[in-house]
Amino acid sequence: MENYRARAILLLVIFIFPALVECEVRLYDFRVVLTNTTKLCSTKSIVTINGKFPGPTIYAREGDNVNIKLTNHVQYNVTIHWHGVRQLRTGWSDGPAYITQCPIRPGQSYLYNFTLTGQRGTLLWHAHISWLRATIHGAIVILPQKGVPYPFPKPDKEKIIILGEWWKADVEAVVNQATQTGLPPNISDAHIVNGQTGAVPGCPSPGFTLHVESGKTYLLRIINAALNDELFFKIAGHNITVVEVDAAYTKPFSTDTIFIGPGQTTNALLTADKSVGKYLMAVSPFMDTVVAVDNVTAIAFLRYKGTIAFSPPVLTTTPAINATPVTSTFMDNLRSLNSKKFPANVPLTVDHSLYFTIGVGIDPCATCVNGSKAVGAINNISFIMPTTALLQAHYYSISGVFTDDFPAMPPNSFNYTGNNTALNLQTINGTRTYRLAFNSTVQLVLQGTTIIAPESHPFHLHGFNFFVVGKGFGNFDADNDPKKFNLADPVERNTISVPTAGWAAIRFRADNPGVWFLHCHLEVHTTWGLKMVFVVDNGEGPDESLLPPPSDLPNC
Repeated sequence: MENYRARAILLLVIFIFPALVECEVRLYDFRVVLTNTTKLCSTKSIVTINGKFPGPTIYAREGDNVNIKLTNHVQYNVTIHWHGVRQLRTGWSDGPAYITQCPIRPGQSYLYNFTLTGQRGTLLWHAHISWLRATIHGAIVILPQKGVPYPFPKPDKEKIIILGEWWKADVEAVVNQATQTGLPPNISDAHIVNGQTGAVPGCPSPGFTLHVESGKTYLLRIINAALNDELFFKIAGHNITVVEVDAAYTKPFSTDTIFIGPGQTTNALLTADKSVGKYLMAVSPFMDTVVAVDNVTAIAFLRYKGTIAFSPPVLTTTPAINATPVTSTFMDNLRSLNSKKFPANVPLTVDHSLYFTIGVGIDPCATCVNGSKAVGAINNISFIMPTTALLQAHYYSISGVFTDDFPAMPPNSFNYTGNNTALNLQTINGTRTYRLAFNSTVQLVLQGTTIIAPESHPFHLHGFNFFVVGKGFGNFDADNDPKKFNLADPVERNTISVPTAGWAAIRFRADNPGVWFLHCHLEVHTTWGLKMVFVVDNGEGPDESLLPPPSDLPNC
């Protein structure tokens, strides 16, 4: 009788709550190891996960629990960030060093444990300490729950395309030298597609090839894992249809060029409907200001089945390096799908209206080459990394680690995008955070400045998706620009490129308790201090509260 009752209960669960049965626990073993690799006719040792570059892909479905045991076998401290994963109540697994956890030291292990709640699409994982993410990165593919279709035509196959940068030198040596001298770090030597540079002057290389069959449709999961470069992606003779960015569905639109910043992802449908042959795939940088950038185009190929060997490729032209109109058009075309099943839940009322100026400057440095060093700042505050993880300090109420007095507005008002190249407001250093009540709504205007040099800044918010309700060039007009905000179907993202000498306005709901990093995803700027932290307090009851820390949480 007891067995009958147990079977009856199981059948009831299966038929009434199928989603509970379909969810799985996904187990991964990540070993941080040194691996020798040769690119640009030069061999060096790089830090990898399981000896792979790019690293292994995390596959899961919406609702799955993911467990990744990370064991550190190298001489560096390591952490991993699961970029774009909401980490609802599981901030201990978010990954940024000294923000949500202390680093995993050589010989130590840590279990990252999180659930993919309400998310499906393409994200990425990467190291989140120093510049190790140059070679420690990979894809996260979150499939819909079983039986749930894509809201676009089902592709015949899916392909992952990871873009990045490559230095001939040891990347850790590059950033260490820059830190010691106070000068900007050396730019990368090449761009890469799925770990391959393709042919570059002076060094032949076959590069990556995407194999396709005539008449079939492919879902391209495109990831920008570069450290410091916003990129254009283009395939000769082919348009692609964008259907998702940052694991959020979009209204489909066709384009011949993808614009993608570091940390961003784009899913696009490619139909192999051209003549059999080989087509150039080009990855080139975007930079519409005076800042130095790696201007080497990565070359890869799309090759149809049946293409004759040694066939010359169909060529294409890349956008100009300063093709601002191309970036603006692409971003303007992005709209949330906003369907009944996937609504755009944009906050229509605002509890916290924040205005953050973002940019770089120069501060005195007695030990640096020129007596000064480059710094990054938000509202003129250059963030100082603590030596105790902020999430632990918050959870255990440890005093003296951080303050919660980050200013909601710039301390000094000036023409932010005027001729300020000779102006330098020396920054204030501090580990200052901004506190939010649980479930409060936030409108944040990120305002670029022209101090030293204007630049496009891809900003990433941990722990949340946000809606990009507006953007523009010049100074944000608090009286008139909000009248033009898109509150109906704005694109939903976790990383937004703030236009050079311009602004972007985002909205989000602080429904995730914990400590959450906001920073420029150009690694050089993060290193310089272009970052801050939101502290979101617990709500009411356990379902609105941060979970206790795991027993294996690393110590500082």
